[in-house]
Amino acid sequence: MQINELLSKISRIPRVNLVNLPTPLLALPRLSEILSGPRLWMKRDDCTGLAFGGNKERKAEFAMADALSKRADVVITTGDIQSNHSRATAAAAKKLGLKATLVLRGKKPRNYSGNLLLDYLLSADVRFVQVDWQESRSVMEDIAEEMKKEGHVPYIIPAGASYPVGAVAYVNAMAEVLTQAKEIGIKIDYLVHAAGSGGTQAGLILGNKVLKTKTQIFGMCVESDGDYLAKKTFEIACGAAKILGLEEIVDINDVVLIEDYVGQGYGVLTKEVTEAIKLVAQTEGVLLDPVYTGKAMVGLIDMIRQKRFRKKDNIVFFHTGGTPALFTYATKLQSLY
Repeated sequence: MQINELLSKISRIPRVNLVNLPTPLLALPRLSEILSGPRLWMKRDDCTGLAFGGNKERKAEFAMADALSKRADVVITTGDIQSNHSRATAAAAKKLGLKATLVLRGKKPRNYSGNLLLDYLLSADVRFVQVDWQESRSVMEDIAEEMKKEGHVPYIIPAGASYPVGAVAYVNAMAEVLTQAKEIGIKIDYLVHAAGSGGTQAGLILGNKVLKTKTQIFGMCVESDGDYLAKKTFEIACGAAKILGLEEIVDINDVVLIEDYVGQGYGVLTKEVTEAIKLVAQTEGVLLDPVYTGKAMVGLIDMIRQKRFRKKDNIVFFHTGGTPALFTYATKLQSLY
């Protein structure tokens, strides 16, 4: 399938205009030189423009359109206290005149910072709950039932907008980055991104398969449990294919996840992540975050140093956002210098 044909299929899916696209595809010459490795590029999805940007805002264009098509007046979603997705959902909801209810896992902190501060500034209805991620779905469903009794029309968005509707955004992103690569005359050999809830990688893989490129996509896990994430990513990709009217051409073996750089667990800042954040900031003036992109960059840097790529390869690192988290890790970032 040609890119234009795929874009035509995507154009039939309900979508609202929330972000600035296409996001830049930029060379990283100084970082490439320091690492003495392949040619590095960065897809700046942190520059989507809505409330600090990120991949969640790209997904929100399709998730919110689906909510509006169902006449929703409130969207409900979940995440941890510093959830990028929850912040993006709150911002998108306000832009569209909807109410946002955020089910955030954890205790209410004394002081708000990072994404939680932004949730507050966006006047989101924040509910702090002491449940694990598996139970959060039932909490959202209970809240939705309460709202229905009050006369509202609620719409539930899964954590990270990692469901087929949200993944369509990254089928589109794959077409976008391939178009940009063609315009500047490069072939993308590898695409690397942080893998958390599966939706981003599902869309990228589906787009990659449909367009029959030879790009290899690596998802750098930010926490353990890669078997579960691989299955979930595969299921989301199949669901997105169905929405787009495509054959189920994705195989679970297309989901390549790398768990070697999880470190001490989700959200735990390490010296290696701090050094990766500093290196990219000091060479390219780009800020990564401590939870997702910083950890993914640790993996990419180590794989380059292990000479797992050829000098002539072109590697695109997808910057999926998360910058507000830097401020919540300020003390730890300084102590690990």
